[in-house]
Amino acid sequence: MLKINDINVYYGNIHALKGVSLEINQGEIVTLIGANGAGKSTLLQTISGLLKPKTGEIIFENEHVAGKVAQSIVKRGISHVPEGRRVFANMSVEENLDLGAYLRKDKKGIKEDFEKVYQLFPRLEERRKQLSGTLSGGEQQMLAMGRALMARPRLLLLDEPSMGLAPLLVKTIFQIIEEINKTGTTILLVEQNANMALSIADRAYVIETGKIVASGSAEELSQSDQIRAAYLGGH
Repeated sequence: MLKINDINVYYGNIHALKGVSLEINQGEIVTLIGANGAGKSTLLQTISGLLKPKTGEIIFENEHVAGKVAQSIVKRGISHVPEGRRVFANMSVEENLDLGAYLRKDKKGIKEDFEKVYQLFPRLEERRKQLSGTLSGGEQQMLAMGRALMARPRLLLLDEPSMGLAPLLVKTIFQIIEEINKTGTTILLVEQNANMALSIADRAYVIETGKIVASGSAEELSQSDQIRAAYLGGH
């Protein structure tokens, strides 16, 4: 479904991604784990068209998309929930969700997707007329995810969805990620909470200083002594 071949990304003189290659198959949850500054967010931004790779290929459903503008990437079926949620604070929950569907013209489908989002996130329905800036951190995360789903993506990129949330809420967010995946949406998850990410993922990649240093099934990586020591708080 998504194939990345040997991409290199620079921020000025900084070589942020160094020959990164990975693959995501339809229907999977794949997680990318690594320390702060390892290149996780840079990779998602490159897939979603916010950054352009200097070299390398990004192929989504047999189409070359590297370097295409973000809007055309959304149109092709990739939605990105950025780190830090970034909802429009002065707009209502409903208006934020509506913005997620701005490239769509199918009114009936949009109405159906509003209902689906409200089923996934009942709290958003309760607060649909409320200004987004007055929501809690957890509710804003739900809104950011709901807004991305309004584009009806086939691939959802999630950047640190549990950041800054209370443990109970983290559990809820991860259950919802699994629900979204069960409806057929493929997911690439960037997450510092490696234990939680590996517990729901099919496969995982580990990135260090812009390079992929390990990959395998989520189960294999969660059993690896090296990965446990570096990312899972084990010895």
